[in-house]
Amino acid sequence: MNKFLKQIVPIVAIAILFGSISVGESKAQGVLNEILKRMDNQNKTLKSLRAEVTMAKTDANLGDDATVTQGTAMYLPQKGRDALVRIDWRRPDETLAVVDKTYVIYRPRLGQAYTGSTNSAKGNAKAGGALAFMNMSRAQLKANYSVAYLGEATVAGGVKTWHLQLTPKTKMSYKSAEVWIDSDGFPVQSKVIENNNDSTTVLLSKIEKNVTLDGSVFKIKLPKETKIIKS
Repeated sequence: MNKFLKQIVPIVAIAILFGSISVGESKAQGVLNEILKRMDNQNKTLKSLRAEVTMAKTDANLGDDATVTQGTAMYLPQKGRDALVRIDWRRPDETLAVVDKTYVIYRPRLGQAYTGSTNSAKGNAKAGGALAFMNMSRAQLKANYSVAYLGEATVAGGVKTWHLQLTPKTKMSYKSAEVWIDSDGFPVQSKVIENNNDSTTVLLSKIEKNVTLDGSVFKIKLPKETKIIKS
């Protein structure tokens, strides 16, 4: 059970780095500035999120065929702390929750739950990494990434977006990420490319912002007979 979430923290939203962006045209720089402005506004107003989530994982050694999983995601920012995240997957039935940098993945059909630190986790939980691009501050982005504007793109469902590439400035568990930002400044899709060229793409759809979410729903209630496996 070593495929969980490599980059679920610092989990979420994007600001645009000015100082180290390498852009050849002033027009592209202007687009980046506009994206930054809209993402800052989005970050300030986002209080909660509920959405459908589709995750496609591709193994670089096996070719282009992706393993696709679908479910429902909930996200709740916490002042001064990492956001609360929960994803309920369908087929196979599986629930992921992230609270205080600790993840729990519960597999009811097996009667097992896997838990560990988000700093070292991998796999299905790495869908949380998609949400990780929703509330990162401008300072965090500037400290950790170089950003390039790749142009306009339309993602599944017909949503028009700006396409960005993020390259970590220091060594991480992945070598790059791509993010698709809608006109409101919201990251509707992200793709993380790992050091071995495996990739995970997460798309959010049917997005509901600022809905009422109780913090208690992010704590998975495990049956007493559940076997706990620490990773």
